[in-house]
Amino acid sequence: MNYSAPRIYLSSPHMGGDELNYIHDAFDKNWIAPLGANVDGFEEDLQGVTGRNHAAVVTSGTAAIHLGLILCGVEPEDEVICQSFTFAATANPIRYQGATPVFVDSEPDTWNMDPDLLEQAIVDRMEKNGGKRPKAIVVVHLYGMPAKVDRILNVAAKYDIPVIEDAAEALGSSVNGRKCGSFGMLSVLSFNGNKIITTSGGGALLSDDEQLVKKARFLATQARDEAPHYQHSELGYNYRMSNIVAGIGRGQIKVLDERVTTRRANHDFYFRELNGSWLEMEILNSEFGILNSSPTGIYFLKEPDGYYSNRWLTTILVNPKETRGVTREQIRIELEKKNIETRPLWKPMHMQPLYHGSPYYGNGISDKLFEYGLCLPSGSNLTEEERERVVTSIQKVLK
Repeated sequence: MNYSAPRIYLSSPHMGGDELNYIHDAFDKNWIAPLGANVDGFEEDLQGVTGRNHAAVVTSGTAAIHLGLILCGVEPEDEVICQSFTFAATANPIRYQGATPVFVDSEPDTWNMDPDLLEQAIVDRMEKNGGKRPKAIVVVHLYGMPAKVDRILNVAAKYDIPVIEDAAEALGSSVNGRKCGSFGMLSVLSFNGNKIITTSGGGALLSDDEQLVKKARFLATQARDEAPHYQHSELGYNYRMSNIVAGIGRGQIKVLDERVTTRRANHDFYFRELNGSWLEMEILNSEFGILNSSPTGIYFLKEPDGYYSNRWLTTILVNPKETRGVTREQIRIELEKKNIETRPLWKPMHMQPLYHGSPYYGNGISDKLFEYGLCLPSGSNLTEEERERVVTSIQKVLK
């Protein structure tokens, strides 16, 4: 292991400089609580960058999804349709509610939920459950690439099923000028330490429905009734973001546009320096059977027309048939030896031991993405020297 070289992380926090001003203000005013000017201000900031009318900041994106499911009325014995190709935090809150996740595979253009499979899943679940519809749909904009939300929303509307938009990785992304985080009945953001802006931990639930967001705030503060004493008529949660953490968010959101620009520049650098090729549907569907499609065997996901990705993480697919047998796992291991962090693409939920036996409507695409895909270091604080080191290391493995 070559640990003499400094560690290059996949996506580390990147402070902008103003965060401490908001934190100091909270200390000066002694607002060390899950309320205060920073909480209110951060919620307003998020409304501004997404175009939503209302926002509630909470402790994590997972908490926001959980609250969203509660607001959709999800209860035990219900089913919720969920994108399979995602992180476990998208699916786990379904189980918190005692409901059953129904996993839907990806389409090749964005790697997100396939609208056709979504409709097939809805129809089949209704047939199997005596006409009972799934209670909600959770769709994800993975790695910052927006899903085919217009088609998904049309399918959802056809069957009158609310959509929760998991935009945890997609702050700053858009479809035809409309920002991610503004689609569906409810939207979710994450400010985990590896996200494009961070509060160290945290998330948000957004909606254009004021009553839904008011209810979310109520539930997130232990569902305390209006009374001079502590009284609770509903089950609540300790999910509200603190004023200190929100202060970090207020400083971070000022540099959001810069962070998106830098992440996109990282992606363009890797594409150029690795002599990459755009992934075409027929290549993916052929199990990479089309030879000589790429001079290097390295493929990147192209933005569809009208789509704008924040390129939160730069992802590649490695075709062993064009790399003389070199796999994404060999690249990952060799870069780790050089103290460079990379990560396989998400292992789909339908392949996870936790969700073995859950209903699944698939086409095999997410399985292939997991088998061949790798995330490269993509932080907005990467130096030119670090990016060169990543590329040179990959090139040496390929040679």
